[in-house]
Amino acid sequence: MNNNAPISFLDLPRQQARLGAPLRKRIDTVLEHCKFVMGPEVDELEARLCDYSGAAHAVSVSSGTDALLMVLMAEEIGPGDAVFLPAFTYTATAEVVLLLGATPVFVDVDPATFQIDPANLEARIASIRAQEELEPRVIIGVDLFGQPAPWEVLRRIASEQDLVLVADCAQAFGASLAGRKLGREALATTLSFFPSKPLGAYGDGGAILTDDAERAALYRSLRTHGEGRTRYEVLRIGLNGRLDTLQAAILLAKLDVFEAELARRDAIATAYDDALADLVQTPMRVAQSRSAWAIYSILLPDAATRDALQAHLGREGVPSVVYYPRPLHAQPAYAEHHDETVSLPVSEGLGARILALPLHPELTDDEVARVCAAVQTFFRQESVA
Repeated sequence: MNNNAPISFLDLPRQQARLGAPLRKRIDTVLEHCKFVMGPEVDELEARLCDYSGAAHAVSVSSGTDALLMVLMAEEIGPGDAVFLPAFTYTATAEVVLLLGATPVFVDVDPATFQIDPANLEARIASIRAQEELEPRVIIGVDLFGQPAPWEVLRRIASEQDLVLVADCAQAFGASLAGRKLGREALATTLSFFPSKPLGAYGDGGAILTDDAERAALYRSLRTHGEGRTRYEVLRIGLNGRLDTLQAAILLAKLDVFEAELARRDAIATAYDDALADLVQTPMRVAQSRSAWAIYSILLPDAATRDALQAHLGREGVPSVVYYPRPLHAQPAYAEHHDETVSLPVSEGLGARILALPLHPELTDDEVARVCAAVQTFFRQESVA
């Protein structure tokens, strides 16, 4: 292996080579039976997701975005409803709210964990109630970057405020909190199997986990055009939101090695912590949790330092990504839905200081050491300058 070759931020070819014959066998089986929509692998995957997470029901769907959309559709969210969600996350969490005609209410995040800030959430709920223009309906907690949101507090707030609690676990399948796998922290938990996720397909895919049998049946109807007991009994407006059988087969092959991959992710994160904690702000671990380490983001003191470090890493063949350069409420698509007099300072400041380093199971120890050395070299040069 060329020790000077550029490091991949995500290395699916190397993972595919490692999975080898079991992956190919899964794919070939689907090609043989030709049940490309709702084939037997879909049922098998849903059962495996239940076994892994402990949830009573798993409904596989076409993407993590569609999973969120169907969960909100099942609650009949629409015009006049307020849905509370963190401002510092990916657009999918908010766009589904607007697709249904409801209003996203953006909440600031904790400066250490980047998870939704319960104190700001309560303040935002109180403000919306006082204005009497929208009806608070839903809280969406996001397990950002692979770490759990503050679920115990979110459940208390949702109960006290009589709101539906939804978990956006797109980045954190495989994570655990207080010794229990994520998947049962809210009424419904949505997953994404986008290729870059810890458990990723070779295309779009997602799932909904729930312990509620009636809602699971409703999600199954919604993902298949709102059908009832037969294909041509249409009970409601739904979506074409099914997971392809080929993607289910790929995910089944990856589930067989998923725990080992999570362990490797954790080992890499620990190596980064040990090497870099004296130089940058490394990710804070949520108490009593194990992260899925979808993303490992460090914080720099200011934008100039972050940008200079990113440029230096690029010259060294080390990729890095900014998740996320701008909070949702400052994006053009959402600006008109946010009261500009409401400041969300943590979310507004993170984008200038945050930087994600490569973290995936295919990274070798030598590559991890190269990443650490590149960061260390930058700060040595800075101290000399």
